Amino acid sequence: AGDAAAGEDLFGKRCRSCHMIVDDSGATIVKGGRTGPNLYGVIGREAASVEDYRYKKSIEEAGEKGLVWDEASFEAYVQDPTGFHRDYLDDKGARSGMTFKLREGAPDVYAYLASLTGEN
Repeated sequence: AGDAAAGEDLFGKRCRSCHMIVDDSGATIVKGGRTGPNLYGVIGREAASVEDYRYKKSIEEAGEKGLVWDEASFEAYVQDPTGFHRDYLDDKGARSGMTFKLREGAPDVYAYLASLTGEN
């Protein structure tokens, strides 16, 4: 039950340094970094499924195990990516390629990303 407008603002301040949002037609919604994968359509998508993006081993394993980005998994992941992987994979050695932790506003960013593709 996040605020998509607040999430858009937070995405611009915290997430776009590593992530861009480019829709299926190739139109840029948010020009951002390429350290992380394109987040267009991430909500409802299987983890580690953006073509031509080189993921870390743990996120690939999570995707193979069936991780789909819903509200609960997305919010838990962005708040503590490595901790999320360790719990999800039951592997104390699992690590995330995302080192940033979004301590506040995860529901808002989720709402914003969901609003881009009508997933909310």
